[in-house]
Amino acid sequence: MTRIRETIAIAAPPAALWDALADVGALQDRVAPGMVVDTQLKQDGAARVVTFANGAVLHEDIVSVDHGRRELVWTAKGGPWTHHNAWISVTDRADGGGDVTWTADVLPDSAGEIVAGFIAAGLRTMKIHFERGNHE
Repeated sequence: MTRIRETIAIAAPPAALWDALADVGALQDRVAPGMVVDTQLKQDGAARVVTFANGAVLHEDIVSVDHGRRELVWTAKGGPWTHHNAWISVTDRADGGGDVTWTADVLPDSAGEIVAGFIAAGLRTMKIHFERGNHE
């Protein structure tokens, strides 16, 4: 199994970063606008369907939203993998900003490069969005 872990520093209040990530149905508005074009909640919020600007569609089961740890865990279906479990967390930085860490475990190993590219692009999109003052 391939594990991908990326962390990015974002000059935005950690509470605002977490509030947006924990709003699991609003990726297109609050987390990664332009990269994500639609998020539909299913099963009373226990699942979502995420549509990306490139036309890709992923079905994700929300495993947990832990407000105390500021950690979101999900599984993804619909990509080039047989297993995809991911989690994202927000931690405080001394400068008042936040570190966002996105980790994914993926099988087969050959899908790791695709997922790593997606994670890097997602984190860059978040950084741009939040550092432009989009904290709502």
